[in-house]
Amino acid sequence: MPCEAKSRFLLLYGSQRGQAKSIAEEICDQAEGLGVVADAYCLSQKEKYNLEKEIAPVVFVVSTTGDGEPPDTALAFVRGIKKKTLPSDHFEHMRYALLALGDTNYSNFCNCGKTIDSRLQELGAKRFYPTGHADDGVGLEIVVEPWIEGLWEAVRKALSEMSASGQERLDQAETDPNGYVGKQDEPNTDKFGGDLNIQLLSLHDPVPGLSDVGPQREGAGAEAGAAYTLLTRSQPPVSESSLSIPTLPPPFIDVQLLNTSPQEVISPFSLPHVPVSRAVRLTGEGAVKTALLLELDVSEHQMDYQPGDSFDIHCPNSCAEVDELLRRLGLSQQKSCSVQLQLRADTKKKAAQIPSYIPERCSLQYLFTWCLEIRSVLKKAFLRSLVEYTSNPAEKRRLQELCSKQGSAEYNSFIRDPGLCLLDLLRAFTSCLPPLSILIEHLPKLQPRSYSAASSSLSHPGKLLFVFNIVEFPACAERPIPRRGVCTGWLADMVSSVLQPSGGVHTQEMNPGLQTSPKVNWAPQKSILRPSSAFHLPADPTVPIVMVGPGTGVAPFIGFLQHRYKQRQENQEAAFGETWLFFGCRYKDREFLFREELENFVARGTLTHLKVCFSRDAGDGEELGPKYVQHNLHLHAQQVGNVLLKQNGCFYVCGDARNMAKDVNEALIEIVGKELQVDKLEAMKVVAGLREEKRYLQDIWS
Repeated sequence: MPCEAKSRFLLLYGSQRGQAKSIAEEICDQAEGLGVVADAYCLSQKEKYNLEKEIAPVVFVVSTTGDGEPPDTALAFVRGIKKKTLPSDHFEHMRYALLALGDTNYSNFCNCGKTIDSRLQELGAKRFYPTGHADDGVGLEIVVEPWIEGLWEAVRKALSEMSASGQERLDQAETDPNGYVGKQDEPNTDKFGGDLNIQLLSLHDPVPGLSDVGPQREGAGAEAGAAYTLLTRSQPPVSESSLSIPTLPPPFIDVQLLNTSPQEVISPFSLPHVPVSRAVRLTGEGAVKTALLLELDVSEHQMDYQPGDSFDIHCPNSCAEVDELLRRLGLSQQKSCSVQLQLRADTKKKAAQIPSYIPERCSLQYLFTWCLEIRSVLKKAFLRSLVEYTSNPAEKRRLQELCSKQGSAEYNSFIRDPGLCLLDLLRAFTSCLPPLSILIEHLPKLQPRSYSAASSSLSHPGKLLFVFNIVEFPACAERPIPRRGVCTGWLADMVSSVLQPSGGVHTQEMNPGLQTSPKVNWAPQKSILRPSSAFHLPADPTVPIVMVGPGTGVAPFIGFLQHRYKQRQENQEAAFGETWLFFGCRYKDREFLFREELENFVARGTLTHLKVCFSRDAGDGEELGPKYVQHNLHLHAQQVGNVLLKQNGCFYVCGDARNMAKDVNEALIEIVGKELQVDKLEAMKVVAGLREEKRYLQDIWS
């Protein structure tokens, strides 16, 4: 709410998975240390702020999700500012700065931030600081840290420039009984004045140099010891530098462990438990990745899903990792105790609150199993807090280096890139013993994992099928212990005991004689599908489609084809557009997923064209064909161009965002340019138009 502009700014964030919120909180904490008030709210909290009356500078931190869409918490805000009825001077009074978060592995990089940025300017708002575009594909902190560092001088100037006009507007509001009057800060002097640079330096006081001798891990062999050397040992030039380290995040939670009888402790998730009615291994022996197909029995949930829809699986953390973490923290004997949380009375954290995703009186084991993302990559703010609970001087110095400005490259190399989590760090830094409260404050919520339906409800009534590769993270120098993906590892372990051998490429299938089936906690996303979501078959069956889905990316297209097959059966006189599927994998005999089903679709006329490629096959004496799906697209450029440019067809891509989706996008631009005889820039505009028309759709992941 408006208050004295010279000491306050408004901070608004829109977050899907918590990244933007976390960065906003970091800005808030730094502002607190500088004596500035940052009123921070989620964009969805409309009752807490009023941009039409706001006189202080406004800072936005917004992420992008899906196919370039706003996060759920920013949807209403974006819709509101895009109203065509708003006058061009609607936000003429506003001075703002914006930090956009995105990932260049996905299309429409930072699209939500760019949309807000351009629309605010169209409505008369003016930037007081250049917009930042942070890329999670290479590391958000590469942009975020210098952007925040430069923000404070820009805020100081904006506050100085706006103070006179802002105070005049506030005076008018206070004398108008119908005007907008917000809460007032306690009176203070201009704490954010000319001493800004001195105050900033106080956040980065040099840390006295310590010994660069790293900790010795007892009982470890030469190989294991070497694996930790670069992570744990200080190296020049960082070891010889004075360090600028982040402000220590203010603690805000007190934790008590209560001896509670088991019946009083909350039971696991109250989400629907769906039985696994079938499990099949789709890949043969020797495949690089193991792909599993699971069939869920959703008959009791009366769910009429569409092919292309996705759903969430709520999975637990690894029991072994939870047990190891509890042992490392010295809490094994208290794992059945009830966790009681309350805010610290002396906390300096603005708007501190107990995490809503932690149930009251849950057990300590439940907390780490179902509530906290213990595999999340350690952020610098977390490392900064861990410094305070590390007793070995060399380890303490090393943690300071890894979270410092001078150690940014080493943080990327040794923490971010290998994906180090809390347990990895505690294994390496043996003198680090953080309290439970710090972990609850810094570990994010355990997020559900999303999967695309690989079936049609017309073809499989009461069933929902999905496909996944078991994600494997091999050992590396910084993390010498290999591990599996949280959800795919859990699902694989859950069904491994009920798989039995079978013939063919489908080497294993679940024993149908079992009296009890494994169950998963699930939540269909259909109930919360974004209004603009369009990864579905065209409503008009005569519209031709091109589908590109290598590996497990073929999953939603199996649902598409099952659905189209049933539609053709039910209305044999109706006209249907042609269907193209470009599929690829490494080996034809080991990884050609759904081969028999796809060949049957071709034989029945449901799939008009099946184009496959195998990147590692020797060719069996025959001339090698195209290696990847983008090569196959080029081979059929004229037909693909005809479908999209002359028949107004749809183009779907599903699979890996880092490489495949980018390469397919480049191929499509080249195809459009060749078919229309235009340069690359014009071809890119045409492809962008296909996206806007929802005729170029992606379901991709990194």
